[in-house]
This record gives sequence, C-alpha cells and structure tokens, in this order.
Amino acid sequence: MVLLSPRQQQVLKATVRHYIDTVEPVSSNTLVQRFHLRASPATIRNAMVWLERQGLLRQPHTSAGRIPSQQGYRHYVDALLPHGGSQVERLQRELNGLGLQFQWTALDDLLRFLAGRLADLTGLLALITRPTPPTPRLRTMRLVSSGERLVLMMVDRGGNMATLNIRHPPARPQDVLLLERWLDHQLRSGGKIDWQALPSQHRGLGRPVQLAFENHLRQFPLAVDGMVAVGLGGLVTQPEFHQGRHNLRDLLQLVEERPEELLQEQPQQCSTVLGAPRLQHVSIGREHKTPTLAACALVKVPYGGHQGTRGWVAVLGPMRMAYETIIGSAHSVAAALERLLV
Repeated sequence: MVLLSPRQQQVLKATVRHYIDTVEPVSSNTLVQRFHLRASPATIRNAMVWLERQGLLRQPHTSAGRIPSQQGYRHYVDALLPHGGSQVERLQRELNGLGLQFQWTALDDLLRFLAGRLADLTGLLALITRPTPPTPRLRTMRLVSSGERLVLMMVDRGGNMATLNIRHPPARPQDVLLLERWLDHQLRSGGKIDWQALPSQHRGLGRPVQLAFENHLRQFPLAVDGMVAVGLGGLVTQPEFHQGRHNLRDLLQLVEERPEELLQEQPQQCSTVLGAPRLQHVSIGREHKTPTLAACALVKVPYGGHQGTRGWVAVLGPMRMAYETIIGSAHSVAAALERLLV
C-alpha cells in the first residue's frame, strides 16, 4: 500500500467523496471550496497530480478533473474509511427494535424484509443467503455397473438423489469400486470433485463419468443455498449502467441466472468498522474473478445462524459506492440476523 501524507490522504478522501456524490470529475478549486481544505488550489493540484502518478486517481479526459481509480477506491476502503454515519445508526436502531413479531414468520420473509431495508438505504442490489451448515452439499456418489451402462447415483446433504445412466463398455467390478472410493475421498476431503487430480489408472472409466456429471450440472445444477435479492431496479438506474458504459445485459444475466457466482468470490479483506466483531469482504473492479463484475464493487458480511450455520449479507453496485454506509449497514443487518436466528 502506498504511504500517503496527511494532505494526500485528505485529498484522496475528498475526491472519492465528491465523485460518489456527484459522478463528476473534480478540480482542485472545487475540492478547496467544498471541503474547506486549508491549502491553496495549486497545492491541492500538486497533491492530485502525485496521487494520479501513484495510480490512485485518474483523469478521464485531458481537460477534465480527476476521479478515483480502482486502486484509489481500494486504498480508501483499506485505510481511510470513515464512520458509517447517521444513516447506519438509524438502521441499527430500527433493527434493534425487531423482536417477537419476526420470530414466528417464515425465514424467507425475514430475509426479504432485511434485504429490502438494505436496498432502500443503499439504492443498490442487496442479497442475503439462507444460513446453511458448513458442510459439502453433495454428500455421496455411488457407482453401479450394469452391462454396458454405468449408473451414477448422487445424494446431497438434504437426502435428495439424482441418477445418471452412462453408456460405457463393461467395466471390471474392482475398477468401479476403486473409482467410487476416489470420488468418496474427494467429497470427504474438499467437498467437491477435483477432476484434474483423477489418477491415470482411473481415467478410462472416470472420464465418461466426469463428462456426464458436468453435463448434468450444466442442465440441472445442484440446488444452491437459497438467496433473496432486492434492489435490482436501483442498481440498473446507477449512471454507470444507465448510460451504457458497462455491459448491463451480462450483469443482469449473472444476477438472475447465476447469483451463486457473486458469493463464490474470494476477495480481499479489510479491517472491521464500527467495532463490529467480524470481517467484511470487499472486492473492487478487476479484483473479481468474474469478468462481468469488472466494473462493480461487492461488499459481503458473514453472519452465523443456529447450530453453526452461516450465511452472507451482500451489496452489489458500481465501484462508485458509499462504502462506509454500505459496510456499516451490512454489518447491522448481519448482527440482526444473528440475534433473531439464534
């Protein structure tokens, strides 16, 4: 991380704040006037030039002012994030008042209500997953040889079973048993099948099983832990997407058809805020593994449920988001869920 002087920190923080509020590049004169900086516009301009050279600011056009870069937002989140402010405090007070009236409602109704409050406050897409046990979803895989067919039976942790019939030349019973044991070991070790680690002696039988399994997942994916999403309308009206600067169609398709990819990300972590006893995960721009999210930022906060279950509270928006409000609000919702679901 680049070390900044107090003045450089002040200028970066003000530039981020101005761009979040206005979606407009900012000049040194505007920063001095709006944020009452105790320096001349020339001094502030020099600081902005230095920050641009360090990759923390960028100039979208030659004659324009400057805006934060992806690295600028990252530095802001990691080192300069202020208190969440009055909006977060109001939400916290509201959520603290939730009690018995929600203890008898359906879980999805509670999640939808909380996601709605989070979406209303942030103006972005709020997602909350149902709390689930930290165990592999696919519990076991069994193979049965039947003439020229191999039957693959898959059982998830909920007891649901799916069966695949795979055409294959007759296989020796010991080969079927050894492949089944390898599959079982994979599930017990990592909760999923690492087909690249398939031993060479199993490949003749294992490759057809792999192809059938992966084709099955593409057509009938194993159920992902439930999720409620509220606020898509707010997301699509953000200037970054409304003005067509980014591929909104691909983003909508991701949210509607493959929402689990949003929560499979392993982004960077930054320090907690508001004294919350948990870390939030913040991924910005091209830190995402999913290319569709290259223009977005995602904030995720974990929450714990009954008997060791865990879920996520998340907010998706453009990189230009009010991180302090969103992170603080997500923490508040996560804390409310932990209190209500114990």
